[in-house]
Amino acid sequence: MNKGILLILVMLLSVSSLAQAKEIRFAMEATYPPFEFTDSNNQVVGFDVDLAKALCEQLQKKCSFHIQSFDSLIASLKFRRFDAAISGMDITPEREKQVLFSQPYYENAAVFVTEKGKFSSFEQLAKLKIGIQNGSTHQKYIHDNFPKQATVPYTSVQHAFIDLENGRIDAVFGDTAVINQWLVKSPEYAPLGDLVKDVNYFGRGYGIAVNRQNVELRDQLNQALDQIKVNGVYQQIHQRWFN
Repeated sequence: MNKGILLILVMLLSVSSLAQAKEIRFAMEATYPPFEFTDSNNQVVGFDVDLAKALCEQLQKKCSFHIQSFDSLIASLKFRRFDAAISGMDITPEREKQVLFSQPYYENAAVFVTEKGKFSSFEQLAKLKIGIQNGSTHQKYIHDNFPKQATVPYTSVQHAFIDLENGRIDAVFGDTAVINQWLVKSPEYAPLGDLVKDVNYFGRGYGIAVNRQNVELRDQLNQALDQIKVNGVYQQIHQRWFN
């Protein structure tokens, strides 16, 4: 048998065995409340965590969660270090070239946040500093559409919030749910301008990413998502974290 064909067969069998495994190893960047973060007991919790557990229960599999930096999640899937990534990850055309995504499980938009009353429009930030999470769609959106805008990359959006509070940057650009969660404890700040819903960056929503060859696992996750939406489990999880 041709060595190239044999290698392909081995790879396909390997991917199939991963999909049939009794455990799904989820990678995530756990400083992104309310989607994933560590609680006072140092346990990883959040909407994505509860959602992943519900999917595993539906599929009769175990879940495990592994903390990674956000900008390393796709690489970890490509090298099969983990089976899936669930970490507030926007489905974008560029990412779809590298990984497979489940159907969207959360509708998403982005927004700028600044000190309340300090600015009246995004244009006033043109020569100032905007904090963004490294490797995020927010970073790509700014770089693609406003290449001259000064930005400061952070490994976590929470670090950007700290620098905003300390006056080191002038605004943060991030997901509406994450920013709204932060604003509850920081009422002296407020969103600036309209929500950003560009479909090339944010409009399609969050998806669960898997290795491009792991179609079987992607399909299993989609089926489980459909089932927990029908049986009401998804709505219960959503209400727990967003109501």
